[in-house]
Amino acid sequence: MTTAEIPSTAAPCAADQACAAEQDCAAEQDCTGETRDRVRALVAAHGGRASELIQILHEEQDNTGWLSHDALAAIAEELKLPYSQVRGVVTFYSLFTTAPRGRHVISVCLGTACYVRGGRAVLDKLNETLGIQEHETTPDRRFSLGVVRCVGACGLAPVVTLDDDVLKRVNPNKLDELLVRYE
Repeated sequence: MTTAEIPSTAAPCAADQACAAEQDCAAEQDCTGETRDRVRALVAAHGGRASELIQILHEEQDNTGWLSHDALAAIAEELKLPYSQVRGVVTFYSLFTTAPRGRHVISVCLGTACYVRGGRAVLDKLNETLGIQEHETTPDRRFSLGVVRCVGACGLAPVVTLDDDVLKRVNPNKLDELLVRYE
């Protein structure tokens, strides 16, 4: 008997079960009309082509700041793709988020140069000052905090990006002054 002929008796892994539960939920729940209408228009603008999935996800995230379960379910339905495939793309790429982000996104570089020059101390100070950890958002949704491995500005280390601004040679003791600029 070959391996292909051996019946599998193993139970599906927890991740598969969670994904199946999300798919059932997606099939049973009707997302808000606003979400469905927005997604329907977005998919139509891309000709309903599944090959445009990443672009559609980017545009939906630009519109709302994050990718909700309802939006993912609507995108999957409109593109006639399995929910698990859409969710898989979202969780693979770090630029996508399935949690609401703050108005301002802070990313601390922990690449080699930034780490050696104090990037970890900057992150620790931000954790303390904002009261959140990496991949979290402040309760007032003012800031979201993340970590990147390199922004390509090693000579300016330690570097923090705040929205589209690259902050160079960041001193942990002066972070409060920087954050005030982003009210």
